[in-house]
Amino acid sequence: MPRGANGDGWVVCGQGHRHWGRYGAAGLLLVADDRVLLAHRIYWSHHGNTWGIPGGARDERETAVEAALREAAEETGLDPAAPVVGTVSTDDHGGWSYATVHASLEAPLPLEPADGEASELRWVPVAEVGDLDLHPGFAAFWAQRLAWSHERSGPQ
Repeated sequence: MPRGANGDGWVVCGQGHRHWGRYGAAGLLLVADDRVLLAHRIYWSHHGNTWGIPGGARDERETAVEAALREAAEETGLDPAAPVVGTVSTDDHGGWSYATVHASLEAPLPLEPADGEASELRWVPVAEVGDLDLHPGFAAFWAQRLAWSHERSGPQ
């Protein structure tokens, strides 16, 4: 499918927040062997020096899955055909949304930053993700994910 107009650019959502991506944004939550692929955002980027998932602006006619796979390929060199794509979680801010595309691999692949948007890529054990200085949006997503998984598993 054609990507349509380029989505690069800042917008203000219905909640008054400034976001990157004229048509929203999407990222790839890639898990392999109980590890999550995280990118250490380059210092000059929005919320630089924090950890998050590969992702970025959606183009006009791109689906969330298409955008997340494209962005991950651009940022990490990942073959977009390699991950098994699962569900999509959407954080809607009114007029702008961020879609997290959940995907998996059988085993972590050696990947390196490919486009200058990250200073490092790391396969982080799921239990250690919250120990890092996370991008605020990803931190909120991760906290919500943990709360949901504790609710599902019941009291310990």
